[in-house]
Amino acid sequence: MNIDKLTQLKQLALDARKDCINTQYEIQSGHLGGSFSALEMMIYLYFEKMNLSLSNTDDLNRDIFILSKGHASLGFYAVLGRKGLFPLDELTTYRKINSRLQGHTHIDSVKGIECSTGSLGQGLSFGLGIALAKKKKNLSGNVYVMLGDGEMQEGQIWEALMLQSKLQLENLIPIIDNNKLQLDNHYVEIMGAPNFRNRLLSFGLQVIEVNGNDFEDIEKGFNKLGNIPSIIVSDTIKGYGVSFMENSVKWHSKKLNKEEFNQATFELKELEVALNE
Repeated sequence: MNIDKLTQLKQLALDARKDCINTQYEIQSGHLGGSFSALEMMIYLYFEKMNLSLSNTDDLNRDIFILSKGHASLGFYAVLGRKGLFPLDELTTYRKINSRLQGHTHIDSVKGIECSTGSLGQGLSFGLGIALAKKKKNLSGNVYVMLGDGEMQEGQIWEALMLQSKLQLENLIPIIDNNKLQLDNHYVEIMGAPNFRNRLLSFGLQVIEVNGNDFEDIEKGFNKLGNIPSIIVSDTIKGYGVSFMENSVKWHSKKLNKEEFNQATFELKELEVALNE
C-alpha cells in the first residue's frame, strides 16, 4: 500500500469517528466502542477492497458486506455516508422516528445495507446463503460478514462455519471483530479464552489473523486469501482512536457528555494534525 492510499484511509477513519461522536452526542444514542474497533476494517473494505460503487449497487456480481454485529450501525452508517451511498447529513436523523438509519440496520433502507441485523448470530447464515447462490448461478463477487467476538458465542454461527467448510465456499469471508469485550464484561470473564485460531482450524478453515486497526496489516491479511474457505480474525481495540474509550467495557453503549465530547473531538483533531504534518 502506497503512502498516499494509506493517508487517505487513515483520514477516512478519522472523519468517520468524528461523524460518530457528533451524531451520538447530538442524538444521545448509538454504540461507539464496537463501531470504533471495526471502522478500519469497514473502511478498507468499502474504499479499497470491495467491488461496490454507486454505479453497481444492483449488480448481481457485486461484492456484498453484512454487518452481523448490527449494534455497530453508527460506524457502518458513517462509512456508507462517506462512500456516498446516502447523504452524509442524514446522520442527524439516526434512530429517530421514520428515519432510514435505525439503531439496527434494515435491508434496503439505504444502498449498501444488504441484510437486516441486530439479532446476533444470524448474519453469517444469511451471508452463506448469498455466497451459495452466487456459486450456483456462476456469479462473481465475495460476501464479507463482520461478526462480533461476543456474537461468536451463538450456536448458529458455528453451524454456518461448518457448512462453509463443507461446501468449500471460498467466496464467503467471515471477519471476527475480536475486540475482546462485549456488552457488560470482557469475553474471557463470560465464556473463557475463545481460542479462535484452534477452534476455527478444527472446522477446516484457513485462519488469517490481522491487526484490525492497522490498514497495512489488514491488506496483508486479505492478500493471503485464496481458493479455500477462510476466516479473518481481526484483533482490535474496543473504542479505538479515543483514549478514554479504549478497552473500556462501559463504552459499549455509554453516551457522551459535554466534557467527553470535547475531549474526544480534541484527540481526533490532534491525530488529524499529526497525520497531515
